[in-house]
Amino acid sequence: MPHATPAYPDELVARAAKTRLVGFDVDGTLTDGRLWFDEDGRESKAFQVLDGQGLVQLRRAGIAVAFITARNSLVAANRARELGAEPHVDCKDKLACLAGIAARMELSMDEVAFMGDDLPDLDVLRGVGFAVAPANVHHWLRGEVHWVTPSRGGEGAARELCDLILHAQGRVDALLDGRRR
Repeated sequence: MPHATPAYPDELVARAAKTRLVGFDVDGTLTDGRLWFDEDGRESKAFQVLDGQGLVQLRRAGIAVAFITARNSLVAANRARELGAEPHVDCKDKLACLAGIAARMELSMDEVAFMGDDLPDLDVLRGVGFAVAPANVHHWLRGEVHWVTPSRGGEGAARELCDLILHAQGRVDALLDGRRR
């Protein structure tokens, strides 16, 4: 049975087809942006399981994933490690961080995607080949990205990006066939 895939513009498919590394801001993209602290100051966040499964499938397809956040968040680092992504917390220069990962992997920035939602992400969004934002992106950044996902951060936006990349690289049928066995 054929799978249902949204119709994507050719430009998005072309950018996604080249992607070998995907960086994600955390708060507002992989979460809904709210920060929760208990009375002892311990932080917690809610992550969408659908997003996590998308990140796992990217990694299985050979695409590297990194979490890049300006906050020093043990919660974000733990979630990244759980999913096999590189955790980069307390990173004030997100573009330099992502460019360093790309250089280590011998990738051009044209082969890198990033999902961000607010001003701390602006430089990195401008510096990658595929700039993406969730539906809740701050309005100042809408004109700076190639695609705004239909879903909000923490509500499936990251999965939509993962699915687009997997579709553009022709990997969806293999994923589904592997599940049918």
